[in-house]
Amino acid sequence: MNDRLLRGLVAVVFACFLVAGCRKGPEAAAPATNPPATAASASTAASSSNSSATSGTDVAAAAAKAAAVESALKDDAIKNDPDGQWAIQAKASSSYQDAEGAAAWSANQATGAPNVEKYGDDGKAWAPKSQDGGIEWLDLTFPKAVFATEVRVRESCGSGAVIKVEVFDEKGAPRVVWAGNDPTKELNYFPVKFDKTAYKTDRVKITLATNVVPGWNEIDAVQLVGKEN
Repeated sequence: MNDRLLRGLVAVVFACFLVAGCRKGPEAAAPATNPPATAASASTAASSSNSSATSGTDVAAAAAKAAAVESALKDDAIKNDPDGQWAIQAKASSSYQDAEGAAAWSANQATGAPNVEKYGDDGKAWAPKSQDGGIEWLDLTFPKAVFATEVRVRESCGSGAVIKVEVFDEKGAPRVVWAGNDPTKELNYFPVKFDKTAYKTDRVKITLATNVVPGWNEIDAVQLVGKEN
């Protein structure tokens, strides 16, 4: 073999070695560099997702806590209103299981301060004899006669069925202070505000249309607000 041919073969082999080396280098490097980068990206994405979920949970929890605080402050203000008084006697158009006296669901369960703690059927509230039966009423008497400005109805089940609120003047005549659509939802007060009466009253009558809100409609307590002079 002459020198020219030998040199040619050496050149070809060397070139092939260089090409093979350029191809292999990146492929060998890829497992060492690409997977860590991909894992880091996935880790960052997961961290971001978890952070967003945690942030959303925190916001919801904070909102629920704020609502609970607001409700507690509202209840406390009503219960301790110096111009408010709770009923001491009550009678009704009917009562579940014809309950009387201190029995569960009797009219007397609507006297005194509120004691139903959760929305729903509860024997510590007054309930009519049947559900969805139509017109029912609750008639309450309070400790002292006042010039009234508001009646607060604490609804505890089937809220939203009140259609009329009356107070009675000194001669025993009923005076309508409100009639309409009751917007109350869940366990809450239905506040009926009106101009100060020109007469004193110690008696309130609440009328419901029990067919308006399906199921049992119950009243936990009623507060009369006003001053003696």
